[in-house]
Amino acid sequence: MKYKIIIFSVLMGLFNGFGFAQNAIDKAIEKYNSNSVEYISVPELASLMQKNKDFKLLDTRAVSEYEVSHLKDAIYVGYKEFDLESIQDKIKPDDTIIMYCSVGVRSEQIGEQLQEAGYKKVYNLYGGLFEWFNQGNEIFNLQNQQTDSIHAYNNKWGQFIKGGTKVYE
Repeated sequence: MKYKIIIFSVLMGLFNGFGFAQNAIDKAIEKYNSNSVEYISVPELASLMQKNKDFKLLDTRAVSEYEVSHLKDAIYVGYKEFDLESIQDKIKPDDTIIMYCSVGVRSEQIGEQLQEAGYKKVYNLYGGLFEWFNQGNEIFNLQNQQTDSIHAYNNKWGQFIKGGTKVYE
C-alpha cells in the first residue's frame, strides 16, 4: 500500500508539472495585464499563418531576445527602444497587427501605444512566444532556420517554458 501511495504521488506531481507553465503564464497575464489590447490565441494565430492571411507580426522584446529566436516573418520593434515613427513605413493604421513578447505583458504596453496612435486592428498574442513554443510551434533564428533555443528572459520567467534550450544572455 505504501508503494502505491508513493507511485500515485509521483504521477500526480508529473501531471501537475505539465500544467505548471500554462498556469503560471495565465497568472502572470492576470497579474500584469489590464486586457486593454484584445488577445489572439496561439491556435488562432497558427490558423492565420496557415491560411496566409495578411497581417503584421511585431516582436516587442529586447533585440537580444529576438536574435535568439522569434516567430517567422516577425518585425522587430523592441520594447524600451520602441519608436512609432521608425516603424510607420512598415505598418499602416489599417493593417491587422499582432504583437508578442515573452508572455504578453510588454506587447500589451506597445499595443496600447499603437491604439493611442490610431491603429484599430491590434492584437496581443496570449502567452506570447513562450506559449507559442510550448504548444509545439516553430521558432526561428536570425538565419531564418528553425531552432529550439528560446530566450528565457531570466530564471523566473524561464520556468514558463516547457522544453527547448533556454538562453539567458
